[in-house]
Amino acid sequence: MRGQQPFTVFIDLWLQTRTLDEYLTCLLLWVKQREGLLHLCCKKLRILGMPFHNIRNILKMVNLDCIQEVEVNCSWILPILTQFTPYLGQMRNLQKLDLSHVDVSHYVSTKQEEFVTQFTSQFLKLYYLQKLYMNSVSFLEGHLDQLLSCLKTPLKILAITNCVLLESDLRHLSQCPSVSQLKTLDLRGIRLANLCLVPLQVLLEKVAGTLEYLGLDDCGIVDSQVNTIILPALSCCFELTTFSFCGNPISMATLENLLCHTIRLNNLCLKLYPAPQDSYDAGGTLCWRKFAQLRAELMGRVRDLRHPKRILFCTDYCADCGNRTFYGLEVDQCCC
Repeated sequence: MRGQQPFTVFIDLWLQTRTLDEYLTCLLLWVKQREGLLHLCCKKLRILGMPFHNIRNILKMVNLDCIQEVEVNCSWILPILTQFTPYLGQMRNLQKLDLSHVDVSHYVSTKQEEFVTQFTSQFLKLYYLQKLYMNSVSFLEGHLDQLLSCLKTPLKILAITNCVLLESDLRHLSQCPSVSQLKTLDLRGIRLANLCLVPLQVLLEKVAGTLEYLGLDDCGIVDSQVNTIILPALSCCFELTTFSFCGNPISMATLENLLCHTIRLNNLCLKLYPAPQDSYDAGGTLCWRKFAQLRAELMGRVRDLRHPKRILFCTDYCADCGNRTFYGLEVDQCCC
């Protein structure tokens, strides 16, 4: 078979069980027996819970240049993360990276610093990265600038959710050239109540010409921040189609002001807002009659301006089921 072109097999890998299933075991054996005659290419790689020694053996057999999407959702300890990181840098055609539930906070600071430097440096090799999702990742706090400075291409999607960020992180984010063309910005679960949001305003104004989705759920944003920062920034985002603002403790007056501003954005098709704080009693329980009354008032105010597109209000998380309930502007309209 000298001179024969290698045969290429394409497969998406979903690694979630502790042991290799029969199909994957046979496939890897087949590839190993034909080493040099066969290329195993994987475009989508999901790692959800397999022991790393198995993952490492698989990654050694896969053509890492072919991988375009990677999702890692494992509670790996720092030594395993350190072993995985070099493989990430070899995925030179990677377009999407989704990393969840990485907690290195209990390691000494020098170990954390070494890992952050090693991890972020891999992004220098990712020339095609467009979508970056980081959820519940502890090492971003105070280190976001290291990651952002290593980005080589403009991102289309940036989702940093349920993480802790400092004001300096927001400032670096607003100054990063690679986020100037974002279509999606998702900051759900980032506690912003005690931070200066001027950098966020700067960022939103920078991406106003491209931004289509903005997620600011559960950020703890209060009335003063909405009126001085969020509203002026939103007024520039004429390409925005979806704005999600659930779980922020704002008053009826601020919510009405927010509605009146966003109703002018012609492309904005879906708006998700929290039930106003005026709807809850002193113990934090939703008063349904008051909630219905306030929704009716908002409906009248919005219709005075123009025919509304889809507007939904959500309650706080239910203590029993852990879910939220969504309601439209109509008094009897529930969108569970």
